[in-house]
Amino acid sequence: MPDWHLYLVRTRDGRLYTGIATDVVRRIAEHAAGGVRGAKSLRSRGPLELAYEVRLGSRKLALRAEHRLKKLSRPQKQAIVEGSPGEGELLALLAVEPD
Repeated sequence: MPDWHLYLVRTRDGRLYTGIATDVVRRIAEHAAGGVRGAKSLRSRGPLELAYEVRLGSRKLALRAEHRLKKLSRPQKQAIVEGSPGEGELLALLAVEPD
């Protein structure tokens, strides 16, 4: 069973995109390529920069954390990028119960 990661990508215009993947490097390459496997919202917004990544383990946990993180304001997301919390701290910040 692969480990799932939650990540934030910064676009050329400073936006923060939130996603989950088992291979973050590969996933960002898919986004950057702009093809059918990349997110539409990231097309023509490159170059893309990995701003934050944390291993969360299960897909279920990563999905719950992603959902909560997407609801945060831009300044709150920026604080997470700057603080670079580990798994436990991030889950506490997002009020997500670990599996």
